[in-house]
Amino acid sequence: MSNFAFGTYRITDQNPQHIQALQEAIEAGVRLIDTSSNYMDGAAERAIALALRKFDDDKREEIEIVSKFGYIQGTNLATHKEEPFEDVVEFSESCYHSISASFMKDQLEKSLARLEVTKLDCYLIHNPEYYILDALKKGKNMDETLDNMYDRIYDVFVALEEEVVAGRILSYGISSNSFSKANTDLEFLPYEDLITLAQRASEYAKTQTHSFTTIELPINLLEREGLKCATWAKKNGLRVLVNRPLNAQKDEMMFRLADYDESTEYYHHLNELLDVCDNDELKPLYNLLEQLDENKHKFGWIGDYDSFLYAQIIPHIKKTLENIDEQALEVMLNYIDMFLIEYRKMVAYECSKSTRVQLKEELKHCNSTLVECAIDFLIQKDSIDYVLVGMRKPSYVHEIMALKA
Repeated sequence: MSNFAFGTYRITDQNPQHIQALQEAIEAGVRLIDTSSNYMDGAAERAIALALRKFDDDKREEIEIVSKFGYIQGTNLATHKEEPFEDVVEFSESCYHSISASFMKDQLEKSLARLEVTKLDCYLIHNPEYYILDALKKGKNMDETLDNMYDRIYDVFVALEEEVVAGRILSYGISSNSFSKANTDLEFLPYEDLITLAQRASEYAKTQTHSFTTIELPINLLEREGLKCATWAKKNGLRVLVNRPLNAQKDEMMFRLADYDESTEYYHHLNELLDVCDNDELKPLYNLLEQLDENKHKFGWIGDYDSFLYAQIIPHIKKTLENIDEQALEVMLNYIDMFLIEYRKMVAYECSKSTRVQLKEELKHCNSTLVECAIDFLIQKDSIDYVLVGMRKPSYVHEIMALKA
């Protein structure tokens, strides 16, 4: 049976609840924390450091921290534009990527500082397949691309072996979404030669044996192709970490594998806000509220709503309120905040109902909550060592940890 690990994708040091959740997870028995240099632009690593300050040295020694490098976003992207990193893939305007040895060393130093540690238990190359994705986008020859991909991985493996010798990391590995693709998929990252590359890197670095120990990939109730990679990994003595246990993709659609209750306060806050906005000055906001109410069941999954909120809803609200006087603005923002909290609950509820309908066949043997079914599917797999779960609230920690009681 696999263990739970704490995934910190959306964790920040600015949220006390996140710090408390990390601490309660450790107290409940979690012994592995997964993070990355690009999670919340480094704030996830700083949050881990804050959380660990609560514990004595003996307890901190029990906690394994796994971090990653590869993405050039946020602060890294601003730095790159001033002083370019080496061997960079410019995948999109907001997402560059590099796995060069020099970039790895730069990121490792920054991660160690943010985490307030002198060494990492495990350091992962984060989605190296961006090199493949970029080549596909540009129509490059795939055989040549894969050869270059292996060369790039070998070079950074050598550098990682050197970091093991230096004592800044204890081991290394790869986290890749492409490990979960079918081997016929153009985005698939072949993994069967990785151990050979690690052995060659170890020989070059003159270490006794390679320190390539870990792979991480998405596997869940709907995405099972990665189980082949997990089985291969276990046969070859590697550790398997699984991410996205509850955010599943099927037929290019995303599903949140969780049930949500209908908000009991939604219509109260909706009607209250509609009453306040029933005038000429706030008519655009009144119209927006009506549209949101009519369309609360049309989001594919809760992530779609979250993106829509920041891209469309909040800018529209800001524009409507830009001429409101300060005293009235404070009152309005309070009404709007309470409404948006309940609206998100309603969207989540509608999405979970839709998920049950659309995944009827996959869930026909699920007689519990979606979370219980999704987690149980994974923790029973012998090929999986850790299931990474985002537990941003103490209540999430208690809910997840109770599943193995």
